[in-house]
Amino acid sequence: MDIYRTLSAPGEAVYTEKRSKFLAFAAHAETAEEALAFVAALRRKYYDARHVCWAYALGTDGAESRSNDDGEPGGSAGKPILGQLRSAEVTQSVVAVVRYFGGVKLGTGGLAVAYKTAAAEAIAAATVEERTVEADVSVFAPFTDVDVCLRTARGFDATIAAQDYTAEGCRITFRVRQSRETALRDTLAKVYTLKMEAGD
Repeated sequence: MDIYRTLSAPGEAVYTEKRSKFLAFAAHAETAEEALAFVAALRRKYYDARHVCWAYALGTDGAESRSNDDGEPGGSAGKPILGQLRSAEVTQSVVAVVRYFGGVKLGTGGLAVAYKTAAAEAIAAATVEERTVEADVSVFAPFTDVDVCLRTARGFDATIAAQDYTAEGCRITFRVRQSRETALRDTLAKVYTLKMEAGD
């Protein structure tokens, strides 16, 4: 599968339960550092809040994930937030929920529902976009075969990511859907004057 869903524009939501206020924020994140910086910025902005709980899912398959309860009872905040990212089938994304305690304890179950609901509403308020997983295929073509190389790549809906001309020919890097990478590579390799670049 070479398509994944991510948040292309952020979303926010406010959820109130027994006077506790939950401010939820969902955003795109490419790396763990980016996700944690997003959480850190919210901590600075809402410095007087009791808890800033969060979760992120990264990688085009969502395989890299982390969640944090930030002092709430174990499993009552981070996991429900992460669960909503999974439920919405989005990755490369982070959700943080800022809690202001309202004086009434919600209990572990009540907290889980509140964090889950706030996270779901923030994700719903964000813009979800489908993106394609792409791969790069690099080849060196003598000048006489540049045209056939370009025509071949176009047949796979590949785009040119980089082109570098030398005295002997042209080094071209094509960007193609991951599911078509092997077929493109194999087809280009059948043109005997083309040289597949090392590392590709």
